[in-house]
Amino acid sequence: MSRLIKILKPLTPIMMITISFGVLGFLAAIAITTLGSIAIGDIIGLNMKFSFAEATKIIIVCAILRGILRYIEQYSGHYIAFKILAILRDKVYKALRKLAPSKLETKEKGNLISVITSDIELLEVFYAHTIAPIAIAILTSSVIAYVLYTINPYFGLIAVVFYLIVGALIPILSSKLGSDAGFEYRNEFGNTNSFLLDSLRGIKEVLLFGEGEKRLDSINKNSDKLNEKLEVIKEHEGLIRACTDITIMIAILVTLFAGVELFKSNTIDLGQVIVAIVLLASSFGPTVALSNLSNNLMHTFACAQRLFNILDEVPAVKEVEGNEDLNMDFIDVRDMEFKYNGREEVLLKDINLNIEKGDKVAIIGESGCGKSTLLKLIMRFWDVNKGSVEISNRNIKDIPTKALRKSQSLVSQETFLFNDTIENNLKIGKMDATEEEIIEACKKASVHDFIQTLPNGYKTNVGEIGSNLSSGEKQRLGIARAFLHNADLMILDEPTSNLDTLNEAEILKSIKRESDDKTIIMVSHRKSSTSICDKKVYVKNNTLEFN
Repeated sequence: MSRLIKILKPLTPIMMITISFGVLGFLAAIAITTLGSIAIGDIIGLNMKFSFAEATKIIIVCAILRGILRYIEQYSGHYIAFKILAILRDKVYKALRKLAPSKLETKEKGNLISVITSDIELLEVFYAHTIAPIAIAILTSSVIAYVLYTINPYFGLIAVVFYLIVGALIPILSSKLGSDAGFEYRNEFGNTNSFLLDSLRGIKEVLLFGEGEKRLDSINKNSDKLNEKLEVIKEHEGLIRACTDITIMIAILVTLFAGVELFKSNTIDLGQVIVAIVLLASSFGPTVALSNLSNNLMHTFACAQRLFNILDEVPAVKEVEGNEDLNMDFIDVRDMEFKYNGREEVLLKDINLNIEKGDKVAIIGESGCGKSTLLKLIMRFWDVNKGSVEISNRNIKDIPTKALRKSQSLVSQETFLFNDTIENNLKIGKMDATEEEIIEACKKASVHDFIQTLPNGYKTNVGEIGSNLSSGEKQRLGIARAFLHNADLMILDEPTSNLDTLNEAEILKSIKRESDDKTIIMVSHRKSSTSICDKKVYVKNNTLEFN
């Protein structure tokens, strides 16, 4: 809670407005019922200090004020909430950007989507319906307790005791008893999202291998687990509400009993007894709101914990701020050693590799030997455990991350395409690219003629994850994107794995022709692909062998 409140600091003045108008609004609402009892008391001949007409006029004024004050309170409170949600989303996206790409490879995408969307959205409950209500309840209850105290000290004492029970004791106990249930529910919700997302993405494979019924059964089981977690929370909510209602009834009965005894002893008159009972009974609104908060806060704090887990996660690589024009004169890998976190086996050791500007280097080896990992280390997706990777005598740990990315292009086996047009997907490589530059890059990647056959040409939408295109077409667009980026270092990880022989030959010819002054590092199992390379390096027994 304290961490969530700290985020609120820039919006403190608006929160003060919310609290002030909230207190005045509740006092106006309480005044309506209390003045109603005074008006009735005047009609039946009791000494109420206000006439029926006077009480009625004040009731009308309070009713109008109540609407205005409530509107301002809700407007300012929700303004704060949605402003904070925007800030939190910004923080999460920045955190994910720093964690990418290495730390995000192992995270379930459905769970991340759940955190970014529904989890953050539920924090609106905290900012719009928690912080202000707590302050409003404390201030309003203090005012009412003081008024009751002026009628008789016993009434004030009774009010304070039951306000604390309803507004503090019950919520605290509820929070302690239900916090685990809320966290378990949000985790199960995220897991269910991940499983459903996987099922939708792999629907073709599921149907192809006749696993539809089995997959559906698993989805139903996940839904049942989710319902079981939710049932625990709902049972908890029912119990808390019952305890709150019973406590309020006891408070009213205690006040009634005290009032009768004080009336019998001629300490107060009957009108004061009526006012005290009505005033207390109508003043539990703010404290009941606190009591009910604990039900929502189980979800809210669970969401906040999942959110903070992302914000607190340490990136695998610490980004270097700044930007510059990086000269890619040569790459020097010295005595490098690397293993993945959580694994005892060293994947790469005693790695020494020197790549001069303009070199075309093929890295060859069996699957799982560390070829792609070596590429990621050169791109600084991970940091080496020992040794160093240097570019032009500078350790890449000291080179600004923007400069490093600007000087490198990566073409991998799987090209990710956004649900957007072909043109916008290509512009990821160069956001200010002209139409002529895009067409030229696509011609080099042997994909221009295909794009021309599409109904909307470069304006054609590729669909979700490029679903409207074949694997080969997506890979050619990935190569075109790399050509458009025009970096000094082109890193190719099985760049032609999804292409037929004819297209592969055209693209390799284009890469060789257009990259005379560029450095190329290629991983491929195809001899035809590595034929454009003048150096071959073999990864064997966790180290490099040169040919």
